[in-house]
Order: sequence, then C-alpha cells, then structure tokens
Amino acid sequence: MGLNIGDKAPEILGVNEKGEEIRLSNYRGKKIVIYFYPKDNTSGCTAQACSLRDNYSELRKAGYEVIGVSVDDEKSHQKFIAKNELPFTLIADTDKRLVEEFGVWGEKKLYGRAYMGTFRTTFLINEEGIIERIIGPKEVKTKEHAAQILVNKD
Repeated sequence: MGLNIGDKAPEILGVNEKGEEIRLSNYRGKKIVIYFYPKDNTSGCTAQACSLRDNYSELRKAGYEVIGVSVDDEKSHQKFIAKNELPFTLIADTDKRLVEEFGVWGEKKLYGRAYMGTFRTTFLINEEGIIERIIGPKEVKTKEHAAQILVNKD
C-alpha cells in the first residue's frame, strides 16, 4: 500500500539517533524532506546524505527540514552522522513501522538473490503535513539528490 501524493504523513515518525521521539507536529509550519535510504555507511547512501549535507543551507532557505530514515539502529546513525558531519536527524526505524507505513519496504534483488530492504525514496511534505511530491527509487540520483528536491521548490 503505502502513502501517496495528497496523503497526510503520520504524526509519529519514530525515534532519532539521540533516542528522541520525532513527531510531524514538531515541524508544523515547515516543509519536510523525509528520505528513506537502505543502509548507513554504504556508498550510495553516503553520497545521498552528503548531497543533502552540502546543500543543507539551500534546502533550509527553501523552507525544508531534512529527516533521514533507515532501519539501522541509533548507534549506527550516530556513527554515520559523526563520520559525514550530517546536520540533520536520522530516524532509527528498527521495527520497520515507518518504512512499511510509507510503503518503501519490500523485496529487492541483488545478483539474483532476493531479500527484504528499503527502497530509496524521498517524500516532500508541505507545511500542513500533506505529501506533495515523491521521488521514487528509479528517480533518485544520490549524488545530485538535493538539486532534485530544489528543482520544484515553489
């Protein structure tokens, strides 16, 4: 199933790298980039996080708050943030509640082997908590991800 354009994002987003509960209402009046990625410290996920980090001031100027989500735990997120100097929070979705609610968890294939994982997907949410745009797994360009978000910032 999952969430689509026009749907309201869930109120409880999860727990971040510091163990704090992150809620949609914490960001009332702001636009949010929620990006789901497969795994901390992998090449594509690092490239994507660094694109958002390097363009963080432009994203903030456009009114966006950035939240990353993976099924890695808080400790893994802390290392990933420290290693890459990420200025935004990462949700540790270890129970896979959020990836399933957003519809980005499913079967993937690598070298002919099937496994369950996160589809790299970004949701742009407006000030009212409504999903305005989805950048799907086949569209995300990890090295230019911030530019993809900023393209339609109006």
